[in-house]
Amino acid sequence: MTSMNTTPASPEQARRTLRVALVLAGLLAVCTAAPAPAQARGAAVRDTAAPGKVVVSGVVPDESTRAAILARVRELYGADRVVDQIGVSNLVAPPNWSQNVQKLISPELKGVSRGQLKISGNVIDVTGEVDNEAQRQQVVSHMSGQLNPTYTVRNGLRVVATGQEQVDAALTDRTIEFEPGNSTLTAAGTQVLARLVPVLQQLHDRKFEVIGHTDSSGSRAQNIALSAARADAVKTWLVGNGLAAGSVQTSAVGPDRPVATNDTPEGRARNRRIEFRVMR
Repeated sequence: MTSMNTTPASPEQARRTLRVALVLAGLLAVCTAAPAPAQARGAAVRDTAAPGKVVVSGVVPDESTRAAILARVRELYGADRVVDQIGVSNLVAPPNWSQNVQKLISPELKGVSRGQLKISGNVIDVTGEVDNEAQRQQVVSHMSGQLNPTYTVRNGLRVVATGQEQVDAALTDRTIEFEPGNSTLTAAGTQVLARLVPVLQQLHDRKFEVIGHTDSSGSRAQNIALSAARADAVKTWLVGNGLAAGSVQTSAVGPDRPVATNDTPEGRARNRRIEFRVMR
């Protein structure tokens, strides 16, 4: 294991040496960006991670930065999944570096599997697998929007076919309708689901998430409950028509993720929807 020089570095040197690597869930082999010295962490840095773990490795300039980064990762992924391999060394960070790193650790990363977020001074490399091109662009666009122009974000994400395209195509220009104000599927809604079932059955090795959405009319609490009930109704129908119960899970976001304005009837109609996500 390489030892680190503890002599204070110049800002220019720091840009070359200051590193943090966040290895995202699902990656089995970890490539540590800059191993922490054993004397800083009290143990050697491991180079492998168990499936489902999130490894945070590298070297930061002080203990407060280390604690802040770990807290953000644990908040996002859950403390039990996070493996701490961060070391502390006498380095000089770019201005507001700790705050910028925390901004990069955002919910968008949860859509990346078998990946790594590598932060080397002002250069950010993100690699891994995503489900579609829109997601690939969204992850990097969000990162770039959080940083000032002195930072460079390099997009190494790649799209892995999961069956999402087939599901999206089956639902194009079709709406899963419910009776007004409740979770009862209409006849038209069940017809859409009937067309979707053969597509889902072809993806027999996948699991699916049914996501309920509403417009912003009424209270948020009521909308969350309604979107949950509608997602559950869709799952019940699918299971009753041939899908394994264990292959379908549900979630509800109510009005929190609109795709159109809620200021017009047309926009509200678009926001009242069910989405299907093909999971790994």
